[in-house]
This record gives sequence, C-alpha cells and structure tokens, in this order.
Amino acid sequence: MLRYRLSASLILIFGVLLGWYVYSSQVNGTRPFRLGLDLSGGTQLLYKADISAIPPQNQEDSLNALRETIERRVNLFGVGEPIVQREKGSSIAGEGEQRLIIELPGITDSNEAIRMIGQTPVLEFRMLKDGAAPPAEGVVPPNTSELFNEAILTGRNVSRAELQFGNNTGISNEAVVVLHFDADGTKIFADATRNGVGKYFGIFLDGVPISVPVIREEIPSGTAVISGSFTPESARELVRNLNFGALPVPIELVSTQSVSGTLGGAAVKDGVMAGLIGLAAVALFMILWYRLPGFLATLALLIYVILSLTLFMLVPVTLTAAGIAAFILSIGMAVDANVLIFARMREELGKGKATDVAIRDGFARAWLSIRDSNISSIITAIILFWFGTSIIKGFALVFGLGVVLSMFTAISVSRTFLIAVGIKGESGIGKFLFGNGIKL
Repeated sequence: MLRYRLSASLILIFGVLLGWYVYSSQVNGTRPFRLGLDLSGGTQLLYKADISAIPPQNQEDSLNALRETIERRVNLFGVGEPIVQREKGSSIAGEGEQRLIIELPGITDSNEAIRMIGQTPVLEFRMLKDGAAPPAEGVVPPNTSELFNEAILTGRNVSRAELQFGNNTGISNEAVVVLHFDADGTKIFADATRNGVGKYFGIFLDGVPISVPVIREEIPSGTAVISGSFTPESARELVRNLNFGALPVPIELVSTQSVSGTLGGAAVKDGVMAGLIGLAAVALFMILWYRLPGFLATLALLIYVILSLTLFMLVPVTLTAAGIAAFILSIGMAVDANVLIFARMREELGKGKATDVAIRDGFARAWLSIRDSNISSIITAIILFWFGTSIIKGFALVFGLGVVLSMFTAISVSRTFLIAVGIKGESGIGKFLFGNGIKL
C-alpha cells in the first residue's frame, strides 16, 4: 500500500510540474503551440520549375517527384501539415511554365521559410560523348550540353548519402560523398558502368561537373563516390541536402507572401472552449456516476491532457482545426477504458471480494477488451496517417497519440490512484464511494 501511495504522490507532483511547464511555456512564448494555416496563417512561397531539359514523356513524373520531395523536405516527420501543390502557368506567363506553391503554417519570416526549403541541389549523372574531352572539375564549359549525353540518373534515384573520408581516393583526410542508389538506380548504374568501361562519367551538381571519373569496371553494388574539392563542411551540407531529397527538377523562387489564417483566432478560442466544456462534461459524468473511482479517473484524465499537450508542444505537432477536433474526440474516448474497468470492478465487489482484490481483478478482466479496442483504433490512426494527406495526417497523429496516452493513464495511473486510496468497499462510506449512480 505504501508503495502505491508513494507512486500516486509522485504522479501528482509530476503532473503539476508538467502542467506548470506547459502553462509557463505558452505565457512566456518559449515553446508556443504550432498552429496550422487555417488558424494562424504562415508564409507562401511560389517557385518556378524549369523542365526545359526533361523529355516530354518524363515531365509529369519529374514534377510529381519534385512536389513529393519538397513536401518531404519541409515535413520530415509528417506533422508540419504544409500545403504543397502544383500550378500550371497561364497563357500570359507561358503555357509550359510549371509552378510550385508551398504554404508553411506558423512561419511568418520569409527567410526562415526559404531556409526550410533549403538548397536545391539537382544531381545528375551523364555519360561523356564519344570523342569529347572531359572538362576540368568545377569548370562549366560553354558547350556542356554538347559534351555530355542526357542524364541517365538523377537525385531521385539516390536512396541515401553519407560522408566519408578517404574511401580509396589515396588521400586519407579527403572528404567524399558516398551515394547509395535505390533499386532502379542500382540497375541503371550497373548497366551504365558495364557498357561504359573506359569512358568518362560526369557527376553534375546544379549543372556544374563536380567529378568526371573514368569507369574502370562494372559497379553492380549501386554505390557511387563523389570526390573533389570538398571541405568537410561543404560535403556534410551536400549529404544533408541529398538525404532530404535532391530535387529532380531545378526550381527558382518567384515570390513570397504572408498568408492569413482562414479561420483565425476565433476558431482557436472556440476550439479551446469546446475542449474545456468536453473535459468538464466528462469529468462531471464520471464523478456523479462512479463517485470515488470517477473522481480518481478525472485526475488521471487531467494528467492525460497535460501529457498530450506536452507532446504536442515538444514534437512539435501543428494543430489545425482537424487536429483540435481529434484531441477533443480523444478526451471522450479516454474514459472508455475506465468505464470498462469500473464495470468489472463493481462485479467483483458484488461477489464479496475485498476492495483491493476487486480492483486488481477488475483491471485484469477489463484489460483484454481495452487492449483490443485500442489496438483497432491505433491501426485506424496508422492507416489514416500512411495514406492521408497532410491535414488527415495531423488528425491521425493527434488521434493516435491520444489513444496510446489514454490507455497508459487508464491502466497505470487510475489503477495506482485506486489502490493508493485504500478505502474498503465493505464499510458504509466505502459502499457509497464505490457505488454508482446519483442515488445516495
């Protein structure tokens, strides 16, 4: 009993401190919640994609790959909820002009928004034409397009990049970039090196030949080494950009502008009010119907809310109207496990068992139902996150976090509180406190 009371005290202290941290972070603005475009606005960037060097039959795939790469770059963990969409130029701007519109929520500094997009390294691998002299590294001859054939590989074929030193270059401290191709890139690279032994193979970054090595043998492993005049810092930056996704199409920034929230502060205020009303309604029902267990479950629910807000703040999760709706929904679902547990516990008390035994048996009997229902909810959240768009992903993430945290607080926190109280259900006051309904 002493162990459970000590654990309950530590949980309460931890909850209070964590709640104060969340509150002070919002008041002081040290870690404010990130709000989506529909609530707080952000920055819109307009880029122009240059597809002039891409064959017509590959343009559509290249533009789709460009959009996916940019979205992955600005939304690495799937929680930023950016809007990345393509737009075809008008007849005035030019029918062939392709544009990319990127809207970043919560980013009001245009320079920061541009930095999030990052550098745009366009990586290409081209075979030198027969009879042409290879250019010097870092030199862009005026007739580059005539010296080299069209690119057979681009950055979209790179699965990952890493920084190494030396790597058989003969210089132990030389920084090199090692590229690992995906399945398609490995096959293309193996075919190119097998059929091109003795030929020059140009590695281009943003149109500049950074390395033009001679193919000495077939390379079936799908690994290429870029060496040249790299400093450790420049090589590390190139590796980072390539891992984020080297763009398959060159892009040029056309304009930036601020975007106001479509719903604004009123939606945030209404969402917070709805959450408070929902939390109060659930707490009132639990206390009136389940009495002492309901009161303790309400404390566990408050700890669940604090834990959820802390995760939203630290990940950070971008909260849109859909995300707030998912959080409010999760508050109602958070008491499902407690209802099952209390129903089972009441059955055990009805059999004449001691209170502590009834609590343990009630939790044990309810666990299977709680486990199955929460696993099905988690699977649903994973499917929504995997296949949904950015807004659906935000909803799924908040919903999934809520399910996991609510299961933890119901099984661990509520159980600890109930055992720590130590009131016997057989006594007069105990029968009332562990009863149910609003009758005295």
